[in-house]
Amino acid sequence: MVRIRMTRLGTTKKPFYRIMVADSRKATSGCIIEQVGHYDPRSEPKNLKLDLARVDHWISVGAQPSETVARLIKKVRETPAEVKA
Repeated sequence: MVRIRMTRLGTTKKPFYRIMVADSRKATSGCIIEQVGHYDPRSEPKNLKLDLARVDHWISVGAQPSETVARLIKKVRETPAEVKA
């Protein structure tokens, strides 16, 4: 099954996440299919960049987002367009 999930990068106590499309049977640091965004929870305001067109494409072909990524997708869709830029 193909999943849209996050992989953790950064150093100790300074996390940074990539949002990626990958096979659920592989490790999170393993082979990815496509990177569709990134998330930095330490910045203020929190830096979240997501390519919604690619996310919609992957969901339409059967990819399942993880719970956390689904929450982030919902947050991006609810944010007004002028705040995203």
